Amino acid sequence: MIRTIFTITYLLFVALFASLQAQEIWSLEKCVNYALDNNIKIKQGVITTQYQQNQLKQTKFSRLPSLSGQMSQNLNFGRSLTYDNTYKDINSSQTDFGVGTNVPVFQGFAITNNITKLELDLQASIEDLAKAKSDISVNIASTFLEILFAKDLVKVSEDQLQVTYLQIKQITEKVEAGSLAKGSLLEIEAQAAGEELSLVNAKNQLQLAKLRLTQLLELGLTDNFDVEVPTIPEISAQASIVSSGEVYKSALLTRPEIKGADLRYQSSQYQLKMAKGALYPSVSLYANIYDSYNNKYKDVNGADISFSKQLKNNQRKGVGLQMNIPIFTRFQNKLQIDNSRLDVLNKELELESARKLLRSDIETAQTTAIAALNRFISNQKAVSSMQEAFRYSEEKFGVGLVNAVEYNTAKSKLAKSQSDLLQAKYEFIFRTKILDFYRGLPITL
Repeated sequence: MIRTIFTITYLLFVALFASLQAQEIWSLEKCVNYALDNNIKIKQGVITTQYQQNQLKQTKFSRLPSLSGQMSQNLNFGRSLTYDNTYKDINSSQTDFGVGTNVPVFQGFAITNNITKLELDLQASIEDLAKAKSDISVNIASTFLEILFAKDLVKVSEDQLQVTYLQIKQITEKVEAGSLAKGSLLEIEAQAAGEELSLVNAKNQLQLAKLRLTQLLELGLTDNFDVEVPTIPEISAQASIVSSGEVYKSALLTRPEIKGADLRYQSSQYQLKMAKGALYPSVSLYANIYDSYNNKYKDVNGADISFSKQLKNNQRKGVGLQMNIPIFTRFQNKLQIDNSRLDVLNKELELESARKLLRSDIETAQTTAIAALNRFISNQKAVSSMQEAFRYSEEKFGVGLVNAVEYNTAKSKLAKSQSDLLQAKYEFIFRTKILDFYRGLPITL
């Protein structure tokens, strides 16, 4: 008997341990870090940044001399030029070799301006990557708080249902004793059925919130996913909310979308300089060396000239300076300059739009936070009043002084006020975290 009890206890312990092992608990920090390492958009941003780096390297390397070699094999039939510079009817085979180099000397500052432009584009790409990371962090924090809200809502629904179950037990005893009519029991059982449905809905809301977070993390479907419930400090009526103007000043210096828009505006100005530079003459230095071998070349005595001797005698070298002067380019340069000017104006407007959108988002977050705090304070008072009213109604219902409808109405009002309190609480937390995030502080709970 003792061995059986020990065996059952051991198996239960093993099952409990396995269940705990299977349940994976994720903190907000773990969720954010995982997303930053595995999110597809983040990975694409990294690739885009690497592409910009390669483009910058390519442009810097364009300052270096180019070096190319060539070789051709020609079959000549009929009249051909001979070694003594006369034409003769003869079939021959000729091999040509050559090596050439070209060095850009002056290109209207195009290379210098393009390097600066691509450096700015690279920095803008890095800011875009930071913006993508910022967005995923905010989305994860928002969904994480949704889960916490749903968990609290489930707890409220469970507590409400437990009170109703206890009330059913007490009323059942009174009905059986004949002190209450059976109709009271039926009404409270109907109330329990409605609260069971509310609990099911709350649990479904929790599961959907978890699903949204796993989708953001790109984890796929998992039944073992759950989040860590942090200790959230109490919200006081004197809670301070930083001013939107102060947040905006900080955000202008730190937010990646503002930095990125500003960098693209600067980049467009260098694109304009490149377009104007195309009006200047371009100068390049070149040098080459050529050689050839013909299988029919003969000396004055009619003997075949060897391969090595031909390479020595046929060698040609050249060096030169070339200037290209744009005279008429079918208005291409003019239109390119006009388009570049328009792009500068467009990038300036994009920068201004990004600043206005940032100010709007900050002002909305601050206004929403203030409204949530006010709702939280009001709902705190409402919950306190509703709890007292429900307690009083519960006592009177127990002795038959109020009917089930009045009792259920008091309980429903309490549940509604508790739900509103939770909503205001998490809305306030999220909006204040967003304001801190705009100031350059990480989102933590």
